[in-house]
Amino acid sequence: MKLEQKLQQIQLILSDVDGVFTDGGILFDNQGIEAKRFHVRDGLAIRLWRRVGYRFGVISGRSSHIVKIRAAEVGVDFLRQGFEEKLPAAQQIMEESGLKPEQVCYIGDDLPDLALVQYFGLGVAVADACEDVRKHADYVTKLGGGQGAVREVVELLLKSQKHWDELIRKYEVS
Repeated sequence: MKLEQKLQQIQLILSDVDGVFTDGGILFDNQGIEAKRFHVRDGLAIRLWRRVGYRFGVISGRSSHIVKIRAAEVGVDFLRQGFEEKLPAAQQIMEESGLKPEQVCYIGDDLPDLALVQYFGLGVAVADACEDVRKHADYVTKLGGGQGAVREVVELLLKSQKHWDELIRKYEVS
């Protein structure tokens, strides 16, 4: 199936966190408190995606309080953390949403994401993903993880589905 056809079917985006929403770096202060750096445009992208009536989910192999805070801030619908095996968690979200695999996009960057990139209708690798994930992806972003790659994917989908022009009118001068 051609990329444009795959883009048309997507109603749910699922994504990894470290290496996709962030640059993959994990910072700890002297007290052992974790910090992550998120790209602000990725957050707006999730809000725009949801404004059209679609859903967004995050699946991470690690558990992090800061991810829970960021997910709530941007309105993530599904948050699953601490899943070494991500595919069963992703399939459960898909089933809860009443969707088929071809209606789901997954964005990943490393080997724990490979099965999801292959399984779902639109597999996306960020630009700096490992070679195996990039090789199996339907689409590789121009931007790296933590650099607006999620926004790039959301814009691609919304433009392809003819929602983008309507959404940006809110931000234009009347």
